[in-house]
Amino acid sequence: MSARPEPPTTIAVIGAGRLGGVLARALIEAGFTVHGPLRRGDAIPASDVALLAVPDAAIAAAADAARSHARLIGHLSGATGLDDVDLSVHPLQTFTGAEAPDVLHSIGAAVAGRTPEALAVAQQIAGAIGASPFEVDDAHRAGYHAAASIASNLLLAVLDAAERVATAQGIPDPRRLLEPLVARSVQNWVEQGAAAALTGPIARGDEHTVTRQRDALAASTPELLPLFDQLCDSARDLARK
Repeated sequence: MSARPEPPTTIAVIGAGRLGGVLARALIEAGFTVHGPLRRGDAIPASDVALLAVPDAAIAAAADAARSHARLIGHLSGATGLDDVDLSVHPLQTFTGAEAPDVLHSIGAAVAGRTPEALAVAQQIAGAIGASPFEVDDAHRAGYHAAASIASNLLLAVLDAAERVATAQGIPDPRRLLEPLVARSVQNWVEQGAAAALTGPIARGDEHTVTRQRDALAASTPELLPLFDQLCDSARDLARK
């Protein structure tokens, strides 16, 4: 059995966007020597690993620029494969860029590596910043990332729709008022799954109320009707379970 490789000690973080800054702070807190986050055109110091915190379309060019400066190249993309890099670490979290390093504690991190050594290094980096690594291969990366997008990005689209509808009905400060409902719904989903957590008129089979809701949207926010109808159909599928 081959020995587990020594963890990297010097890491260059290339890309100064939302995740690049948070990750650089977390790696420093974990005891690594960190170069960056580096911006486009910055010199790349010699490092054990270069981590690319850049848009997916820029990964190939950034990897090529970093190749002669690091033993291993990794990216932080959830959807992109390993064609241009040696490893990947994708923190399963959403970032604004202002978070403290502990935002990475106890989250999942999708990892992959082209070699056993590269995979081990990806796992070591994820563990060092407080995340729990799990493997996702290239064949499943786009689907995994779609699940993450539904749970975060597309959820925000639904919450924005709720806020717009509430605002149209004259409800003051809808985010503050809806937040406990959203939080409890998410907690019930975590503990029981969606089918068991589903409540409301569709769960009760009260289609009359659903029709009244739809009429209210038609009068105030008709642009949201297609989204409402699709979500109601999905909720009906859940209720049948």
